[in-house]
This record gives sequence, structure tokens and C-alpha cells, in this order.
Amino acid sequence: MKARLFTDGGARGNPGPAAAAYVLEAEDGTVLAAHGEAIGVATNNVAEYRALVAGLARAGELGVDELEVVSDSELLVKQMRGEYKVKNAALQELSRRAGQLARELGSVRYTAVRREHNELADRLVNEALDEAQR
Repeated sequence: MKARLFTDGGARGNPGPAAAAYVLEAEDGTVLAAHGEAIGVATNNVAEYRALVAGLARAGELGVDELEVVSDSELLVKQMRGEYKVKNAALQELSRRAGQLARELGSVRYTAVRREHNELADRLVNEALDEAQR
């Protein structure tokens, strides 16, 4: 099954209270899964990777074998494509886990977009942060 995975992570302060979210869509745009959660205190980049790992795991559970990952994190996209090295120790383990999950799926490609093209995942991050701060 082909699908598209929109991921986003954010922190209020860097590091600060953080959240990660993903939206998994079928080819026709039907939402297969959407999830956002507060993840405690983390950096923006850790939150981005936590969203990717959670979304890849969910795609695997649903039997996706061809996936386009869409993220507004240029760093994450370039690291997952192998264009940038992952130097940060906290990101290395998350990157390894994401790579393992991607290999289990089969075909995965990564696309960087501007934040406004990642609205639903961005909204889920902010809702999770707002909820955690209440």
C-alpha cells in the first residue's frame, strides 16, 4: 500500500516542553492515522525525530510498503537521505531507529516542505503542547 506520512515536532524553548505528531494518509488523501503527543522536555530536532519514528512504526503496523515522508524539518530530511551526517548523540539513536523502520517498510522517500504545507501535523503538535501546559 502506498501512503504519505506528514511529521512534525516542536519545542517551546529549545530545549523546552516538546511534542511530536504525525498524519498518515492513503494515496487518495484519506487519513489512515493521526497522532500528536507531548514528549516532555526536548529539543525541536528530537521532537521531529520522535514524530518520524512514531509515524514509521504506525505505517508498518498498517502494512504500508511505499511511503513518502513529508517534513518541514530540512535537517531531518537531509539526514535521513544521507546528505548530512547525524552528529548529535541524542539524534543518532533516533535516526538509527527511523532507518531500521524505513528499511522494514520497503520504499521510503523524504520530501522537505514549508511549514504551511504541513498544517495538520503542525496543528497536532501545538494542540499537544497546549494540552500539556494546562
